[in-house]
Amino acid sequence: MNKQFFLRIAKYLGIGFLTIFLTIVLIGGSIFLFYAVQAPELSETKLVATTSSKIYDNKNELVADLGAERRVNAQSNEIPTDLVNAIVSIEDHRFFNHRGIDSIRIFGAFLRNLRSNGLQGGSTLTQQLIKLTYFSTSTADQTIARKAQEAWLAIQLERTATKQEILTYYINKVYMSNGNYGMQTAAQNYYGKDLKDLSIPQLALLAGMPQAPNQYDPYSHPEEAQQRRDLVLSEMQRQGYLTSEQYETAINTPITDGLQSLKGSNTYPQYLDNYLKEVIDQVEQETGYNLLTTGMDIYTNVDQDVQKKLWDIYNTDEYVQYPDDDFQAASTIVDVTNGKVIAQLGSRHQASNVSFGLNQAVETNRDWGSTMKPITDYAPALEYGIYDSTAYMLKDVPYNFPGTNDPVLNWDRSYYGNITLQYAIQQSRNVPAVETLDKVGLDRAKTFLNGLGIDYPTMLYVNAISSNTTETGKQYGASSEKMAAAYAAFANGGTYYKPMYINKVVFSDGSSKEFSAPGTRAMKETTAYMMTEMMKTVLYYGTGTGAYISWLPQAGKTGTSNYTDAEIENHIKTDQYVAPDEMFVGYTRKYSMAVWTGYSNRLTPIVGDGFRVAGSIYRSMMEYLAENDHPGDWTMPEGLYRSGGYVFKNGARNNWTNPTTQQPIVTEAPVVSTEDTTQETTQETTNNANNSNNSNNANNANNANTNEPNINRNPR
Repeated sequence: MNKQFFLRIAKYLGIGFLTIFLTIVLIGGSIFLFYAVQAPELSETKLVATTSSKIYDNKNELVADLGAERRVNAQSNEIPTDLVNAIVSIEDHRFFNHRGIDSIRIFGAFLRNLRSNGLQGGSTLTQQLIKLTYFSTSTADQTIARKAQEAWLAIQLERTATKQEILTYYINKVYMSNGNYGMQTAAQNYYGKDLKDLSIPQLALLAGMPQAPNQYDPYSHPEEAQQRRDLVLSEMQRQGYLTSEQYETAINTPITDGLQSLKGSNTYPQYLDNYLKEVIDQVEQETGYNLLTTGMDIYTNVDQDVQKKLWDIYNTDEYVQYPDDDFQAASTIVDVTNGKVIAQLGSRHQASNVSFGLNQAVETNRDWGSTMKPITDYAPALEYGIYDSTAYMLKDVPYNFPGTNDPVLNWDRSYYGNITLQYAIQQSRNVPAVETLDKVGLDRAKTFLNGLGIDYPTMLYVNAISSNTTETGKQYGASSEKMAAAYAAFANGGTYYKPMYINKVVFSDGSSKEFSAPGTRAMKETTAYMMTEMMKTVLYYGTGTGAYISWLPQAGKTGTSNYTDAEIENHIKTDQYVAPDEMFVGYTRKYSMAVWTGYSNRLTPIVGDGFRVAGSIYRSMMEYLAENDHPGDWTMPEGLYRSGGYVFKNGARNNWTNPTTQQPIVTEAPVVSTEDTTQETTQETTNNANNSNNSNNANNANNANTNEPNINRNPR
């Protein structure tokens, strides 16, 4: 009886599980069919189409037509077997065994996602071709509906086309960097040969590039390209397509083997290359589509006149005297009212035969030095109520990095004693900056920086005077793009706008989407105004006099990075004052501009008049921008009042110290009308506000950017 009872239970459970399974299959199948019937119509015209994307400037004038300039299609009989083996090895091991979708691959990806808590795809090569032809690659678009349609079209394509034809579509469809579309085009432009004439390592490089063509570009990123090529070769050996001898020969072949000089054939002005690279990236981030492989119209925020002017400033001696042709610069200009990037240039004397290469204007691999002080230290101190006036008294005296015995050194290895907050910024003193960060706290400073679009993996006290990080990555640290956007929040009264290169995209089906940065409150209006008033004096009397324009209300901050003692001893070997990076970030009420200068090789030092270049580039550009569009001065917001050359919060307390007795003089400041009064900021007023005990040092500091001593190895 017990046996029969358990058999009945097992029978009912089996029926129940089978019913559930069949129900899931029916429901899943119904959902699949529901989405599949909505898929686009499979079309050979689409699969072989030469896509073209048109790009317009901020006046809706056509500036570039991308997609049709370089494409030489290969015929099926022109594709070598080694290329086929390389592609299927790295992209789809079971390509010749599935019919569009690979259940084993999907299940394997599912298990890997469970183990790694990540997201790995199970797409076949056929699905990748369908995605390139019809769909967005955005993570946000990886929906059930999209996946179902992608799988359905892949199955349909496998029914109507041979494997050889599908591979041919793919080989001719993929983007291969530097304006090349299809692997046959890349073969001719990179090696001067057809695909059938290339070596195994050359074919392996081409097979590995489509996943991230610009990242694996052998011209601009040879190390990454070689790593990718070697991975393809390793997979080819693992799949049995290469013998051990072939693998060893191929992997020991230099990545530059056979590469010829690129020939420039861009259909857009050279001065737009860096900007268009960021347009491509932002379109993909915002829409998931690669405009190089998907035809669309993109309306951008670039002002061609400004971009041309910036190009002229970089590449002629008419505006700025550069030390030599190898000296580099990178800068970004944003509209402070909305975050629109109106111009950007990542280098001088750009190679005309490289498309969308390295753009130093957005790279975070260089140290922005003391330009970090306003946003890391002093603005947070005002925002969080630690300081309540621009006249707040600070100490510039011997001081160690918190929790260490390592001294904080000023650029001139001297100390000024008691100085105002305004003077500390004006003369770019390191000690008050680090002590201020300690008062703010690393966590609060990090939060403040996050609100300005800048992040660090770990916040350090050295970040008070530097943008160096312990980790590398595009998302960390500072760049001209990030700094221009961050300082723009000072200019507009405290609102941060994400840098925007595009404002509208019109897709191939006629639908469109508009883009703008909504803006977020990064700081109080009072904080922004007080910082602006102090950074005005940087241009009047401080380290930024090289950027001063007498008729233009503006504010800004200099920055200089430094070499370590070991670098000086082992590589630089000089007692002359040198540095790897010199920056200037400044703004008016309308535009914010950040400029980096230095050499591509960080160990090539800036010397002498090279330190003037960043300020000179900024000044030349701002004179042009404001010549016919004078932005005017800032108006003091409610909650502040002015006394002499300083600005106080209502109810602020004076913490000045009597220079004779060295005792603090604390007086309650009166609450007065917030109506703006005439500022009396003169050199005499500024110097009188500081401790006269260090007048000689102060006088030296006033000439900081023209008379720096040889011993300077510290950021300012």
